[in-house]
Amino acid sequence: MPITYRYLGRTGIRVSPLTLGTMNFGGRTTAEDSYPIIDRAIDAGLNFIDTANVYVNGVSETVVGEALKRNGHRDHIVLATKVHGNMHKDDKLHPAGWGNSRYNIMEQCEASLKRLQVSHIDLYQIHRPHPECAIDETLRALDDLVRQGKVRYIGCSTFAAWQVLESLWTSEKLGLNRFVTEQPPYHLLDRRIERELIPACQTFGIGLIPWSPLAGGFLTGKYKRDAAEGEQTKGRLAGKTARNELSNPAAFDKIDALQKIADGKGCSLGDLALSWCMNQPGITSPIIGPRTMEQLEENLKSLDVAITDDDRKQIDEIVPPGEHVLPYYNASFGPHPHRV
Repeated sequence: MPITYRYLGRTGIRVSPLTLGTMNFGGRTTAEDSYPIIDRAIDAGLNFIDTANVYVNGVSETVVGEALKRNGHRDHIVLATKVHGNMHKDDKLHPAGWGNSRYNIMEQCEASLKRLQVSHIDLYQIHRPHPECAIDETLRALDDLVRQGKVRYIGCSTFAAWQVLESLWTSEKLGLNRFVTEQPPYHLLDRRIERELIPACQTFGIGLIPWSPLAGGFLTGKYKRDAAEGEQTKGRLAGKTARNELSNPAAFDKIDALQKIADGKGCSLGDLALSWCMNQPGITSPIIGPRTMEQLEENLKSLDVAITDDDRKQIDEIVPPGEHVLPYYNASFGPHPHRV
């Protein structure tokens, strides 16, 4: 099925309905294995690539930059990266080396440009909120980068609805470039953003680029309620987070019910979850994070899975709108603002 590209928020650029996330590249996925995955995603029509400075401490950006240099597709790609996390964890003399301050944003934008081997970043995102830093400081720094031609558009990630609106109010008041995207956690078992964030973003023209649409692999069916603990705690779902999530019987009950819908459609549970996410109102392009070529190929199949009104009705009966059963998030950044 041909890909139908979508406008990114209220901007005039169009992106694919799936975004290639690169958190594994250069880490769990070697650089040499990452290059063909990036090439295949582009060949399949995905023109939106998302990375971040903290992914593998900058190595992911380096891999993405080298891949685009090799395949010559830089001009065809909407390239997104993020800033916020600590890139100086081993340097006790650099306490300002994280967050959303002008100091950190300016320093890290230059570093990302070098690693990506590009003259500009298409979408530069604030990776997490930083309540101790005034939003006008953050937005002024980002606005300067846009005016300097180093950044085309700006966005945020895992902001609460009120934080997104605060940023829009500040941008309008001060005449600054505004966020055009928000990147929230969203999947079949965590629908909290439907309560406030999605309506707010729809109202103000903010594109939504959900992360973890497969709940860290939980929605692929790879985790079983009766599997041994050692088999459960591999990969993304590891440690304390895994023990909490994988001991949740309600989540497994819903997985079983969702699997029946997928079976009836002749697709995998993961493809059902991705197709549902990308076709939800207000959603622009969920981020997939394949570790292998096989995982990418499986993710791409979701582009051919149609979600009917009857499917939505059945899914809403299993997981009602706004409900959360498996609130997965990266605990290293602290509690995310959609938690209740």
